[in-house]
Amino acid sequence: MTIVGWLQTAVFLGIVLLLTKPLGAYMAKVFEGERTLLSPVLAPIERATYRVCGIHPGKEMSAVAYLLATLAFSLVGFGYLFVLLQTQKWLPLNPQHFDNFSADNAFNIAASFMANTNWQFYSGENSMSYLSQMAGLAWHNFVSAGAGIAIAIAVIRGVARSGFATLGNFWVDITRAVLYVLLPICVVGGLFLCWQGVPQNFHPYQNVVSLEGFAQTITGGPMASQEVIKELGTNGGGFVNANSASPNENPTPFSNLFELVLIFLIGAGLTYTYGRYVKDQRQGWALFAAMAILFVAGFSVAYAAEAAGNPLVHHLGVAGPNMEGKECRFGVPASALFATVTTDTSCGAVNAMHDSFLPLGGLVPLADMQLGEIAFGGVGTGLYGMILFVVLTVFIAGLMVGRTPEYLGKKIERREVQLAMLGALVLPVLALIPVALSVLVPAGTATLSNGGPHGFSELLYGFSSTTENNGSAFAGLGGNLYFNILMGCVMILGRFTFLIPAMLLAGSLAAKVRVPATAGTFTTHSPIFIGLLLGTIIIVGALTFFPADALGPIVEHLLMLQGKVF
Repeated sequence: MTIVGWLQTAVFLGIVLLLTKPLGAYMAKVFEGERTLLSPVLAPIERATYRVCGIHPGKEMSAVAYLLATLAFSLVGFGYLFVLLQTQKWLPLNPQHFDNFSADNAFNIAASFMANTNWQFYSGENSMSYLSQMAGLAWHNFVSAGAGIAIAIAVIRGVARSGFATLGNFWVDITRAVLYVLLPICVVGGLFLCWQGVPQNFHPYQNVVSLEGFAQTITGGPMASQEVIKELGTNGGGFVNANSASPNENPTPFSNLFELVLIFLIGAGLTYTYGRYVKDQRQGWALFAAMAILFVAGFSVAYAAEAAGNPLVHHLGVAGPNMEGKECRFGVPASALFATVTTDTSCGAVNAMHDSFLPLGGLVPLADMQLGEIAFGGVGTGLYGMILFVVLTVFIAGLMVGRTPEYLGKKIERREVQLAMLGALVLPVLALIPVALSVLVPAGTATLSNGGPHGFSELLYGFSSTTENNGSAFAGLGGNLYFNILMGCVMILGRFTFLIPAMLLAGSLAAKVRVPATAGTFTTHSPIFIGLLLGTIIIVGALTFFPADALGPIVEHLLMLQGKVF
């Protein structure tokens, strides 16, 4: 590890911290319907959208109605993308004349992008038309991220309100999320990426001969516009198969830093928005602190493991860090940082191949997802995932001191704890059961690139990623009919079976009446509470997944020290 590597990380985290307050305050104004700097331009568009779509912005929804609107919107989006992928060869903007996708692959892709996962069993530059990239994938990148932000705002309202039966209007919230938050940042960010060298055109691919005399194909297309929302919306699906390791998508160290900031930007900003809504900014900063501690801890382990290098290579007299699967433009620090950031959130974009990380280095992105991707989490999902852990922490703390658990003046009772536990059980159930099934059937191991514990890690990582709607992979897991269907179903269930208890919890909290604080009220913004919250997160994740991780990256590390590799 080097001083420069740590300095890069400090600069990145410092930029995120500086942007958290202004963006969080701006989002609070947007979702409360207050006037902002962009209102003169965007408010007429917002009102026109409501008129055209028949939306009544003043009509609020209950938790169930809000949830049903989200499900209906997602179902229509799924069907739209599925049909587009099944007909792209007959549609315009297909200069490479790519064929239609098979039904099972189209199902997997439609489920993936609808669920904000962007898992890819395909190579975009070799199979996806420009129309499919823009009107299909990039469109979903906007609306799936907008839906995540809308749900987070609804959950925040549930915590902040008292004696309410409603949580807002889904159609209003998603419109404002896309129009006021995602689009303005993407317009500026897309121009920045074009300046850095990311292509944005409709040209056919260029066939050229290099100076060495080799023929090669130069990929083009509308990349910059998709790259910026891919990172900002924590989507992760790359225009090209190499994702952000490609010079086309991520050409410079400056663009790399910019993309990293985009991934954390909205998740961090929502913590400040949360503080504004509950009228106690210390609550928001407490969540920010817990998220930041988890991030720094994970990055430290990944960086140390990759910087130490492979001991088997060292025995051959070749010292140095593990550079396998990494871009020389970025090196170990930026690669470890990107891997940690992309799995702390539900982004899944990569600038290095996680399959080539050393066992402990690969354990970090795997564990980030297994803890629920809550540091700083996907757009919206990270915040309401953290709220579920806060409810569990308050309940445990109440048991420890012998008091009725309370959070922000609201009693946490059986229903709230049950809903929080249901949310916490979604990941292990949807990740571990398919892994157990896959190691038992031939179709589940047919496409693995490695055997032994590393092959098991590829399966465990794949289902952890699809359940948590992350989308990154160990890259050694190939697609087939079995994985297209099973992982497509896992992605859909991972998105919505976690969403349902979160929304019902928000509805339950909104209906509660606050009780006055007393001298015995447990403080939920102190360092002690942050420590308890971190302990709850680690215990729930570590105890649930440790046996599976022990069969994968942990035993692989121990065997590597004995000279055996897979």
